[in-house]
Amino acid sequence: MKTIKKKIPKFKTVDDEIDFWDKNDTTDFYDFGKAQSVRFSNLKPSTKMISLRLPVSLLERLKTLANKNDIPYQSLIKILLSEKVNEELKKVYELGILKGKSKVSFAKNFKITTDELFSKK
Repeated sequence: MKTIKKKIPKFKTVDDEIDFWDKNDTTDFYDFGKAQSVRFSNLKPSTKMISLRLPVSLLERLKTLANKNDIPYQSLIKILLSEKVNEELKKVYELGILKGKSKVSFAKNFKITTDELFSKK
């Protein structure tokens, strides 16, 4: 852990601040070893477009449900998928198959096979 001796100056303009940080390293002003994890829960998560083939009858039922709830059917699909995935992850966590910080917080790029997911200990 290094000792921070430099103070961040006050800036008159945004351009002054941009210029300052272009020429200086933040580690000279801030000890990142003391940094704490922050979660920006109100930010919209990044998304990726996928193609999914569904039986026509299932799609029609989804559209009917979405219409009754006054939401787009794609949003309903995301909600239902998210709920089911979280439910299954909780089960796997409780069985001790998957380790994590809690029942809903896992490593960013964890991998699990379907055999592990659906096996019973």
